[in-house]
Amino acid sequence: MLNNLTAKSPSSRPGMGAIPYPGGVTFRVWAPYAEAIYVAGTFNAWSATANPLISENNGYWSVDVPGARARNDHYKYVIINGTQTLWRIDPYAHDVTHATGNTIIHDPQFDWNDAGYRTPPWHEMVIYEMHIGTFNDTPGGVPGNLNGVIAKLPYLKDLGINAVQVMPPMEFAGGFSWGYNPAHIFAIESDYGGSDAFKTFIQTAHAYGIAVIFDVVYNHLGPSDLDLWQFDGWNENNKGGIYFYNDWRSTTPWGDTRPDYGRPEVRQYFRDNALNWLEAYHVDGLRWDATAYIRNVHGSDDAAHDIPEGWQLMQWINDEIDVRQPWKISIAEDLRGNSWLTKATHNGGAGFDAQWDAHFVHPIRQALTARYDSARDMVAVRDALTFRYNADAFQRIIYTESHDEVANGNARVPYEITPNMPGGWRAKKLSTVGAALVFTAPGIPMIFQGQEFLEDEWFHDQDPIDWNKQTLYGGILNLYRDLIRLRQNYDDTTRGLRGQHIHVHHLNNDDKLIAFHRWDQGGPRDCVIVVVNFANRSYNSYTLGFPREGMWRVRFNSDWRGYDTTFDNQVSYDTIAYPGAQDAMPCHGNVSIGPYSVIILSQDT
Repeated sequence: MLNNLTAKSPSSRPGMGAIPYPGGVTFRVWAPYAEAIYVAGTFNAWSATANPLISENNGYWSVDVPGARARNDHYKYVIINGTQTLWRIDPYAHDVTHATGNTIIHDPQFDWNDAGYRTPPWHEMVIYEMHIGTFNDTPGGVPGNLNGVIAKLPYLKDLGINAVQVMPPMEFAGGFSWGYNPAHIFAIESDYGGSDAFKTFIQTAHAYGIAVIFDVVYNHLGPSDLDLWQFDGWNENNKGGIYFYNDWRSTTPWGDTRPDYGRPEVRQYFRDNALNWLEAYHVDGLRWDATAYIRNVHGSDDAAHDIPEGWQLMQWINDEIDVRQPWKISIAEDLRGNSWLTKATHNGGAGFDAQWDAHFVHPIRQALTARYDSARDMVAVRDALTFRYNADAFQRIIYTESHDEVANGNARVPYEITPNMPGGWRAKKLSTVGAALVFTAPGIPMIFQGQEFLEDEWFHDQDPIDWNKQTLYGGILNLYRDLIRLRQNYDDTTRGLRGQHIHVHHLNNDDKLIAFHRWDQGGPRDCVIVVVNFANRSYNSYTLGFPREGMWRVRFNSDWRGYDTTFDNQVSYDTIAYPGAQDAMPCHGNVSIGPYSVIILSQDT
C-alpha cells in the first residue's frame, strides 16, 4: 500500500480504461474490493509496482502514466486483494493480443470520411446476416477476417443489400466461434483483424450505402477466457464477483455468468459498450442477443422469475440511443412473442425498434418444409403474414433462415425440404417461395449468408460458405436480386411493398393457394397483388379479386426458366381486372401460376 499512500492523486481525466493524452495515458478501472492496484506494461518493463493507481474512494482507481503510448504499448492491471495477486486484462480493452493475452493501448483516432452516409429507415431496410469468420473465400479450418468481408461488399451492394448484421465480433476464446461467448466486449476479435479493421469495414460499407448492425451479447458473458470472473478477488457463493449476480440469478443456459444488472457500475459498463459501437465505431444499430434472459432468469414470461433491473437496463440504453442517435435501429432477439419489447419506454415497454419474429419464421418454415402438400396450412401462413406486435408493421424482422434457424437441430431450408437433394427442383421451388414471402410481407426482411444461392446443410463456425454456388445457382441469385429490387421499389412500380398495409383477400386451403394485397397510399405503382401457390400443380386461369380495374402487370414470376432451367417456365400473363366483386374486392381477374410459385403484380399509371 506504500506506493498508493505516497502517490499524489487520482487522475482528473474522464473515461474508463486507457485514455491517451498528449505525452501519456490515463488508466481507470473499477475494482471496489481491491486493496491496491498497479498497471504493468511495456512502458515500465512490466513492473508490478512501478505505477500504482490511486483510489477515488468510490470503487474506481486511476493514474496518469507519462510516456505510455497508444498502439505501441501493452498492459495489464495488477490487483492486490489479501493474499491474491491478480493480473487482469482491462474490462474496457478495445484491443487485445488474444483472449488471454495483454491489453493494447487503443488509439481512438480514425480518419472517418462517412459524413454523407445515411442509415436507411426501417421500411427501406433489407438485412443480410453474416458471420465474419465464414463469409470468406477461406478453406475450412482457417478463420476468415474483415479484409475478406470488405472484398465482398461490392457483391452485397449489387445484390441490393443495404444493411448487414454481423454476428458478434467481440473477442472470444480461441479462433473459431459463433461469437456468443464474448470474453472482452469492447474488443474486436483479434483473428478478425481488431478495432481498426472493423472501423475500416464500417467505413467501406457506408461508402457502398450499406448499414452495419452490431450483434451484442448482454445476457451472459464468456464463460471461458473471462478475466471479469472474480475480477478484483471478491465473490459470494464461489460465483463471479463484482460483475455478476452471486446468487440464483447468475444461472443461464450458457454458464453461471449473468451480469448483475442491479449494480450501477455494471449497468454503466453495458451502457458505455452500446454507445461505444454506435458513436465511436459509427455502427447503424444494435441487435441484442437473447433479451429474454436479460429480463427473466429462465428466459420466460413467468413474472415470478423476472429481473426488473434487466428490463430497466434495456429501457435506459434504448432511451439513450433515441435521444442521441434516434435514426439508428435497436433490435431484440427475444422470440417469445412479447409485444412489450417494442413498446415505448414511457408506456412501460423496453423501447426496442424491432424484434426477430417467431410468429413469421416458424409457421412459414413449417409450410415450406412439410412433406406433403396437404400438410401446408394456409391459415397459419395468413396469420404469419399479417401478424404485428403493435401498430407499426416494421417492428418485426422477418426471415426463413438465421444462424439459429440453420443450426441447433435445424438446417438450411432447401436441405430441410429435400435432405437428399437440396439443389433439386422441389427444394429450389419451395425455398424461393419462402424468399418471396420474406420480401413481400410487412416487416423488415432478412436473409442469412449464402441463402441467396442455395447454401445447404447446417451452419457452423469452421465451414465457410461455398462461393462456387454463386455461379452454380446463379439464376436463383438473380431471383433474390429481383425480389430485393421489387421490395425496395427500384423501378417505382411496387411502392406498396414498403408500406404498412396487408389484406389477405384470397385463402384456398384445399388447393393451397393464397393471395394478398399490399399497399402504402394506394393506387397505380403502389398497390401490389402477391399470389402464392403452395401446391405441386399449375393453373392457366385462376380467378382472384383485385382492388382496381384495368391492366395488372406481372413484375415477378418465380417459375421463370431464366431463374433455373428445371423450372416449368409457366407463362404468367398480365391480367386485366374487370368490375365485379370477388374475394371482398371490387374487381376480379384471372391469373396463371406455376407449381410452388409466386407471382407479383402491380399497375402502371
